[in-house]
Amino acid sequence: MNSEKVGKLIYQLRKEKKLTQRQLANIINVSDKAISKWERGAGCPDITLLTQLSKALNISIDRILDGELDLNKIDSGNINKIKFYVCPNCSNIITATSDTNITCCGRPLKALKAKKSNLEHHLNIEDIEDDFYITFSHEMSKTHYINFIAYVSLDRLFLVRLYPEQDGGVRFTKMYGGTFYFGCNRDGLWVQKDE
Repeated sequence: MNSEKVGKLIYQLRKEKKLTQRQLANIINVSDKAISKWERGAGCPDITLLTQLSKALNISIDRILDGELDLNKIDSGNINKIKFYVCPNCSNIITATSDTNITCCGRPLKALKAKKSNLEHHLNIEDIEDDFYITFSHEMSKTHYINFIAYVSLDRLFLVRLYPEQDGGVRFTKMYGGTFYFGCNRDGLWVQKDE
């Protein structure tokens, strides 16, 4: 841990929050002299203070330890670069269009790699008026099921969360040139173009 980099980061984040050294010190129960010392790079926060400091400055502990934010370039809105993350513990579904560090249930998540649909993992897409009606024959048991279907087109994402023992039918408003992504709780992410 580089104390100078950590100190500069603490200073930068404290200023963004419009906090004085005394105000930040009061939030995490240390003296304002301790904050001053850290910001000058003359020392680093004790490990026991990192959780409080991360909450006060709205930053992850690993970013504090690195001493830098590691910002992404501004997302130009290219939804074709959509990434899906599913928490193996709570089944939370998260999407992003840029590189990101995502954690859930205290653990980092990796973006799922989409595979082309196959016989077992396939969506039946029907045109019904102005909608696509999606059905599938995939098992929907408590141990093996489709957990979501997402429809991605141009600048939009529609996502429907599915649950075990649910019927296999979903409707989406038609958007031409779209792509369907669907997640299997056991076999990962699958992709299929609208037909």
